[in-house]
Amino acid sequence: MEDKNEWGSNLSFILAMIGSAVGLGNIWRYPYVLYSNGGGAFYIPYIVAILLMGIPFLILEYGVGYNYKSSFAKAITKINSKFEYLGWLLPVAVFMIMVYYSAILGWDGIYILLSFFKGWGADPNAFFTTTLLQSSESYMGLTHFIPYIAVAMLVGWVIIWFISHRDLEKGLGKVSKLLVPLLFIIMVIIVAFSLTLPGASIGLSELFNPDWSLLGRFEIWMAAFGQIVFSLSLGMSIAFTYASYTKDNADLITNTISIALANSLFENFAALGVFSILGYMSLQSGTAVADLVTQGTGLVFIAYPTVFNVLGQWAYILGPLFFLTVYLAGLTSILSTIEPLSFSIQNKFGLTRNRTMTILCVVGALISMIYATSYGGSLLGYVDTFINQIALLFGVIVECIIFAWVFKAEKLVDFMNSRTKTIKLGKWWIVIVKYVLPIFISIVWIGGLIDVINSSSIHQMNFTIVSAAVLLISSLIFTILPPKNDNWKKTEDRV
Repeated sequence: MEDKNEWGSNLSFILAMIGSAVGLGNIWRYPYVLYSNGGGAFYIPYIVAILLMGIPFLILEYGVGYNYKSSFAKAITKINSKFEYLGWLLPVAVFMIMVYYSAILGWDGIYILLSFFKGWGADPNAFFTTTLLQSSESYMGLTHFIPYIAVAMLVGWVIIWFISHRDLEKGLGKVSKLLVPLLFIIMVIIVAFSLTLPGASIGLSELFNPDWSLLGRFEIWMAAFGQIVFSLSLGMSIAFTYASYTKDNADLITNTISIALANSLFENFAALGVFSILGYMSLQSGTAVADLVTQGTGLVFIAYPTVFNVLGQWAYILGPLFFLTVYLAGLTSILSTIEPLSFSIQNKFGLTRNRTMTILCVVGALISMIYATSYGGSLLGYVDTFINQIALLFGVIVECIIFAWVFKAEKLVDFMNSRTKTIKLGKWWIVIVKYVLPIFISIVWIGGLIDVINSSSIHQMNFTIVSAAVLLISSLIFTILPPKNDNWKKTEDRV
C-alpha cells in the first residue's frame, strides 16, 4: 500500500509551493520579458494576468486537489475513467522537465566552484559553449560523452533522491523551510550589492522606462499571460498534488494569494539585480544595455561571468552567492517536478514513496545522461521548447476544461468560501475558470505552436517529434498497465 503523504503544517505547504514557483524562470526569463515588453508599462498586463488567470486557476487546482486528496492521475480517473490517459500526460511531461533541468543544475554546480577563482577565463562565452559544453550541432555529438558534466548532474540527482525519498514532511517539507527563506535572503544580498554598483541606475532606467504604446499590441498581453503560466507552474499538476497533501483545515484561497504574491515579489526583485548589473556592465564596456540583454543560459553562464571578470575582488563574494542562488532556485523547483508522477505511481501500483522515488531518480538520472553529451545543450533547448510551448499549455487547457466543466467548479465555491479569511469566490470566479481561461490559454498555446513551427530547424522538428512520441507512449503505458492497488478507483469527494 502506498504511503500517506501529508504536510506537517500549512507553512510547509506554502513554502514548498513558493519553492516550486520560484525557479530559474524568475531569474533568467522574467527580467528579459519585462524589459522587452514595454518596461514599466508591462506591469499593467502583468497584474491583470495574475488577477485574471494566476490566482483563479491556482484556486481551481488547489480546490480540486484538496477535494480528492489523491494523485492527479487518480483524480482524473475518478472524474471520468475515460480521461485516465490525460491524467498521466501532465505528470509525465513534468517529469521530462525534471530530467533536463538536472543538466542545468549540473552546469550551475560547476559554476559555483568556478566562481571562487573565475575559472571561466577571459572569454566566458567561449568557455561555456566550447570548453564546458563542447557544443556540437551534429547528431554525432550524442556519442561524445562529457564526464565532468555527468558527475555534476549525478551529484544533483543524489541530492534530489536524498530529499525526495524520505517522508514528505521530513524530506521536502523540512528542506523547503530551510531553502526557500535562504533563497530570498541571498537574493536580497545580491540585489542590495548590485544597486550600489556604478551604472546601476543606467540599467534600472532601461528596465522601467515605460513604452505605453506597446499596451495596444496583442503580443505584450500574451507575453504577460505566458509568463504567469510558466512562473506559477500553472496546469503542471504540481499545485494539484501539493494541495492533495494539505491538512483538512487549510485556507487554500489565502494560501493562493500568499504564494502568487511571494513569487511576483521575488521575480521583480531579481529583475532589479539583473539590470543593475547590466547597467554596470554597460558603463564599463561602453556597450548599450539593449545589446547586453539576454535570457536563459546566456544570461546566467555568459553575461554574469563577464560582469564578474571586471568586478574586482567583490566578484569572489558575489559570484558564489549568485550561482548558489541559481542552484537553490533550480533545486526547489526540480524537487516539485517529481511529485506528480511519483504520487500517481504510488496510488495506482501500491508502491511506497521511498521505492517510487528511488526508481524515478535512477531512471531519470540514466535518461538525463543524454544531456551530458556535446549535443546536450542543443537537445535541451529543443525539448524545453516542446514541453513548455506545446505539451504543458495543451495540458493546462485540458485541465481547465476537465476541472471547470466536467468536475464542475461550482461545487467548490461554498466549501472554499467557508474556510477563507480573504476574498470570497462567486460568479466572477466561475466565469473566469469556465470561459475566460480556456480561451486565453488556447490563444497563447496556438501562438506558441505557430512560433515553434515557423522557427524550427530540421533538427528541432525531428526532436520535437521524438519528444512527443516519448511523452505519448509513456503516458499510454502507465494508462494500460493494470492497477495493483485496490483503492485505485476508490476516491471520496470532500465538497
